[in-house]
Amino acid sequence: MYPEICRIGPFTVYSYGLMLVLAFLVSSKLAGIKARSEHLSQDTILNFAFIVFLCGIIGSRLFYVIENAKFYIKNPVDIIKLQEGGLSWFGGLALGGIAGFAYLKKKKLPIYKVLDLIAPFAALGQAIGRIGCLLNGCCFGKASEFGIYFPVHGLVLIPTQLYSSLALIFIFIVLRFLQDRPHRQGGIFYAYLLLYSLKRFFIEFWRADAAEIFLGLTLFQVISILVFFFACIGLYKCKNTS
Repeated sequence: MYPEICRIGPFTVYSYGLMLVLAFLVSSKLAGIKARSEHLSQDTILNFAFIVFLCGIIGSRLFYVIENAKFYIKNPVDIIKLQEGGLSWFGGLALGGIAGFAYLKKKKLPIYKVLDLIAPFAALGQAIGRIGCLLNGCCFGKASEFGIYFPVHGLVLIPTQLYSSLALIFIFIVLRFLQDRPHRQGGIFYAYLLLYSLKRFFIEFWRADAAEIFLGLTLFQVISILVFFFACIGLYKCKNTS
């Protein structure tokens, strides 16, 4: 819709990149404030958030490029064009998770305690990021007369980016509600995975940017099912941990 916010001399401010930066600044700042009440170092949490964010972006891009390998083999220069969109949350979860885990182990910090602290604000950051997708026109939905006109596609499409953002704000509210109440360590993190996987599974039915691969399901729906069951097992273990 509005891929470019403005131009300042030779520089262009892209809506997608701006929203990513805003998402990181807002979510990391709020997580840092929350860290004080959890008796955790604010600087440590900010460093953790930055590492996860940076590696998450790299992992998200790599997953997206692999998923669309045919296009990027023919257009390798486009791999670095992040301003055009093209990030996959599951790739970011994998690489960002590995990097974050390594950082927490190195600092000898309580892993679940930190993940529980970060989870709600990660959902909020994603909600802001999805607005960038809406403005950029990526992660688009199927054609519908009840949708929004996207000039970049020349079609009226279901605004899945907006629906996803609203769902993530709801997830943020739910997780913050749970976060401020007694809970087992790890519970908030696994609740985040469970709610996100449900959100992504159903949103995929409206999206038009991923092919069906198995029983009418997209790759991301299959991964969402796996993440959902992983989260269920994690919640069960948390509940039954003395």
